[in-house]
Amino acid sequence: MSPNTNNTTPKTVLITGASEGGIGNALALEFQSRGLHVFASARSLAKMANLSSLPNLTLLELDVTSPESIAAAVGLISSHSTTTSPPRLDILVNNSGQSYVSPALEIPLATSRSLFEVNFFGLLATTQAFVPLLVVAQGVIVNIGSLAGNLNIPYMSIYSASKAAVEIWGETLRVEMAPLGVRVLTVSTAMVQSKMTNGANVAAPVLSERSFWKESAAEKAAREKKANGVEREATGMLPEVYARKVVNDVLGGANGVVLRGAMATMTWFIRKLPQFVIDRIGHAFNGGRFELVDKA
Repeated sequence: MSPNTNNTTPKTVLITGASEGGIGNALALEFQSRGLHVFASARSLAKMANLSSLPNLTLLELDVTSPESIAAAVGLISSHSTTTSPPRLDILVNNSGQSYVSPALEIPLATSRSLFEVNFFGLLATTQAFVPLLVVAQGVIVNIGSLAGNLNIPYMSIYSASKAAVEIWGETLRVEMAPLGVRVLTVSTAMVQSKMTNGANVAAPVLSERSFWKESAAEKAAREKKANGVEREATGMLPEVYARKVVNDVLGGANGVVLRGAMATMTWFIRKLPQFVIDRIGHAFNGGRFELVDKA
């Protein structure tokens, strides 16, 4: 896919979850630098202030859990199309997402439902709403997934479950949309530096009085530092590097699942190891966040 349909009309891309400091924001900057007209969205325009002065970039408020908000976004983007052609959208990037870290049995049901509303059902609703415009353009649906959806990482069960749903849904959609000329690309994302990955839960996790777990001293100290403005040590690929690779994938015609982010290939190979080895790696990576309560 070349950036422009002709010399005067840039292709269009809508990105959800484009708040500053995250993957979506970096993608907005990269697509804009390639000559596309970018619709960058977040729940609040203030979260995208760094994009406000750029040409060929439109900011819009979009809450992917609100049907009314999604409908308004469809109307705005439809009105952007020229009067000589039907409304179209060339690329939809589903990036909105939330994370949550907690023992699996301690996650409040309301929290689990809320996370799935953003990470999966919001993605589904947004895609359903924009499909007519994407079919006109014979465009691309890009779902930002996570390698966490393929690994049983301790204390990330609900996030991993939502990302697993995104990947299998996207791969099924890819087969169904192929006859309509629409590509579906799922980006299985490994380690990328972002505000979400550098400190997902500033608030203390909600643990019941009868819980078998408690927050570890190290995790509590890191969380308190984060609350006081001290970031966790940044790890992973820089978001602008990640964005460059993903945009290359999109414009280069990639289809299906691609792996992006630091250690993406290594993490893919980890999935092929014996399960007891995967368990140990997962515990080494994330197992120190909580510890068992001494019930003696």
